[in-house]
Amino acid sequence: MPVVRDLRVLLALRDFRRLLAVRLLSQAADGVYQVALAAYVVFSPEKQASPAAIASAMAVLLLPYSLLGPFAGVLLDRWCRRQVLLHGNVLRAALATVTALLVVGGAPDWLFYASALSVTAVNRFVLAGLSASLPRVVDSPERLVMANSLSPTAGTLAATAGGGLAFVVRLASSDGAASDAWAVLLAAALYLCAGLWSLRMPVDLLGPDASAPRARVRTALAIATRGLAEGLRHLAQRRTAARALAAMTLMRFCYGALTVTLLMLCRYAWSDDDAEGLALLGYAVAASGAGFFAAAVVTPWGTDRLGRLGWIVACAATAAILEPALGLPFEPVPMLIGAFVLGLTTQGAKIATDTVVQASVDDAFRGRVFALYDVLFNVAFVGAAAVAALMLPPDGRSTALVVTVAVIYAAIACAMAGFRRR
Repeated sequence: MPVVRDLRVLLALRDFRRLLAVRLLSQAADGVYQVALAAYVVFSPEKQASPAAIASAMAVLLLPYSLLGPFAGVLLDRWCRRQVLLHGNVLRAALATVTALLVVGGAPDWLFYASALSVTAVNRFVLAGLSASLPRVVDSPERLVMANSLSPTAGTLAATAGGGLAFVVRLASSDGAASDAWAVLLAAALYLCAGLWSLRMPVDLLGPDASAPRARVRTALAIATRGLAEGLRHLAQRRTAARALAAMTLMRFCYGALTVTLLMLCRYAWSDDDAEGLALLGYAVAASGAGFFAAAVVTPWGTDRLGRLGWIVACAATAAILEPALGLPFEPVPMLIGAFVLGLTTQGAKIATDTVVQASVDDAFRGRVFALYDVLFNVAFVGAAAVAALMLPPDGRSTALVVTVAVIYAAIACAMAGFRRR
């Protein structure tokens, strides 16, 4: 299998292995932490979770990526990246421990969300530092392409595995608040391990180069703001990349709306107690994660035969047909199959979109365009949660939402097919 062969080549590089280990530990901790927060917000017996509460939790988890993402590079080009990985993960371990104490102590929601927001804000710098460091541990441009493909996929799988571990911890305890706290403490331990593992790399290995000229922070932030506007103008001139990015943003919106639907179904419609509902959600997360992995395997085959835009059309069309067929019964087994299908189609379209943007955008603008991509990707998910909060009834059974999502998928497929023919 080409993926396995490529990974074997990369793993022969010692420094790449060490950086990858930091990524895996860090993103596994992210998975544990995010599922622990979701379980506390949605499945705590003392809380009556609503779509609005879920939307608030998603905003806390994702908006720091959107707000800080475009400017994280300004500071990462000044700070030692190895130290960012060390101190960032150690700081997250401490903040996650505080979150666990707030969960046990029954702190007010605003204080709990403030603590969670702090952890996810630091996470933006750690993930950006991992990406910025990758060229320093790969010895050729050809291997860098493989590394950029494999590292994020491995990180996503690690996050999924971490989420599964959080489900196991949560279900192993009968006390909801205590089990949530234990899961958060597990995330804190993994963050600490990620920070300590970074010490295996020399302090100057990951850069940045000390000799590179640097503007003052205020000047650099102003330049970054102007750069985003320039990236947007450049993207408007690259129609292929702009259309693919718009399609991916809408597909991410659909995925977010259905995620909130699934959470509400697991919480209220399919279970008589919190443990059963949480177990069903765990199966759904596993099914979606399997879809993500399948996308990494089949997307190269699909793009070879259909082209990149053709593969995006195929993913959107598949979702448009199967999403209402599997979703409208509002039954667990079809919805779990749907979670796999949407994981595959969403991630498959994202891999193709990443490639389209990389190939269509000038190298001088690529970083700024991907910063915009990052903002759109996360804002779409949070926006979907907000729309779902307005449309969903308490038990999550909304025919209107499922049909609306199917129409959006069909519109994406038709628009991209028309653009591809032209």
